[in-house]
Amino acid sequence: MNLLPFTFVLPVHSPIADQYQRPLFESMVSAGFPSPAQDYYDGYLNLHQYLIPDPNNVFFVRANGDSMTGAGIFDQDLLIVDRSKKKPNGKVVIASLNGEFTLKRLVQTRECFELQPENPDYPSIPISVDDDFQIWGVVRHVIHKL
Repeated sequence: MNLLPFTFVLPVHSPIADQYQRPLFESMVSAGFPSPAQDYYDGYLNLHQYLIPDPNNVFFVRANGDSMTGAGIFDQDLLIVDRSKKKPNGKVVIASLNGEFTLKRLVQTRECFELQPENPDYPSIPISVDDDFQIWGVVRHVIHKL
């Protein structure tokens, strides 16, 4: 998966980003029969602030492939990645392993750390002390079209 160059969707410090506040309905949306009593909103949500709380530590990248479908990440989904997240164990990460970028879940086993896919068609990738390994960030949000 080639992640470079990164394509930023909005500038990280965009003066127009604050204009994208929209009504927020705190009530849950029924997936069954609609409730006419729930047609009110409880405030506003700034989508930019919600998705990107720390613009200096966030980047966007598109997923490529189907190894993470079990985590709800599909081919061409837009990922919002946080470079400042600590303790990435158990999290979905963007990592570089021996010069190759990958999107996997980082899991600590008894023997080592592994990069685990969320698709049974793909094997886990053990990380050894001899590997050139770097975590670029933790995936915070996934955006995909229906």
